[in-house]
Amino acid sequence: MTAASRPWRIAHSEASTGWGGQEHRVLAELRGFQQRGCPVWLIAPRESVIYQRAEKAGIPAVPVNFARPRFPIDAIRLARWLRREKIQVLNPHSSRDGWLLGVAGRLAGVPLIIRTRHIDVDYPNTFSSGIVFKKLADHVLTTSDKITAHFQKVFRIPCDGITTLPTGIDLELFSPIGGQAELPSKESGQPLVGMVSVLRSWKGHATFLEAAVKLKAEKFPVRFVIVGDGPQQANLEAKIAAMKLGEVVTLAGHREDVPAVLRSLAVLCIPSTKHEGVPQIGLQALACKTPVVGSYVGGIPEIIRNGETGRIFPAENADALASAIKVAITQKDATKTMTENGRAFVEKNFSLDRMLDRLETLYAQHIKS
Repeated sequence: MTAASRPWRIAHSEASTGWGGQEHRVLAELRGFQQRGCPVWLIAPRESVIYQRAEKAGIPAVPVNFARPRFPIDAIRLARWLRREKIQVLNPHSSRDGWLLGVAGRLAGVPLIIRTRHIDVDYPNTFSSGIVFKKLADHVLTTSDKITAHFQKVFRIPCDGITTLPTGIDLELFSPIGGQAELPSKESGQPLVGMVSVLRSWKGHATFLEAAVKLKAEKFPVRFVIVGDGPQQANLEAKIAAMKLGEVVTLAGHREDVPAVLRSLAVLCIPSTKHEGVPQIGLQALACKTPVVGSYVGGIPEIIRNGETGRIFPAENADALASAIKVAITQKDATKTMTENGRAFVEKNFSLDRMLDRLETLYAQHIKS
């Protein structure tokens, strides 16, 4: 704990049952503050991946079924729990838990309710959304400057009511020093270009595969790997077959050894088409000195600075992505300089300790002893 801090009593909530960058961020904050001596809790569906991972990590988890149409009863029950545990910081992360825990937190008189927004989306009903972000929260956290600017424009949130804070990276875990992952695509001995993400439509896998078609047609010596699982699994399998990419593209599924995977790649691609904040996989790749090519979407250009820490291309432009991949592999000296810059950039701005320190400062500003 820092000199100005104290053992805050912190609870995070997450309604999602899947596992991705958002859930990883929640668990990272809980683990980080637990290691700093704070009592922490997770409020989530019992069947969710994050609930199960929290239990394995020794983090107390409170089961809530956010799908049940029992909002008033659950809000009162949770308010009693928040009062009983004397929660000082309550941080919902998704829509359903934002409403339920926001109301419960207000009923319980929780000193600080923070609402974190991880992705950039539109808000068709600004009135109802404004209730969650302005009335049921004391402060808003976002993961990128672009999301922050959007919030301030849509909801007129003052500068002191919102903070941009991307997820901090464990610099010892995500390091260029260490082993590489065993991946089927590496058997060819050719440079390996990859994506590491949940398999969602807006992550840009279609653009990635189109770039693979172009490089295959040019006989550029490279192989491709897609790491992750998710709702687009079957669709991607069908696309790979239809595009006759089976010889050069491998679906590797979910992997826990992400640092080793990143060290195995000649290039990491982040071809997202929308919604993206500051992607954790981008920061993790920079920390591992893995060359990165990213689309000009959301918070990606905030960390993949074109020509400085990586290369940027226009979203959904497969020709530009294919060209950027080739340049990253063939212009070795320029690419090496960018990876060195990228590691230094993350060390200076995006360490896990820096994120936790900034959160402690935020807590202290709102909670008076």
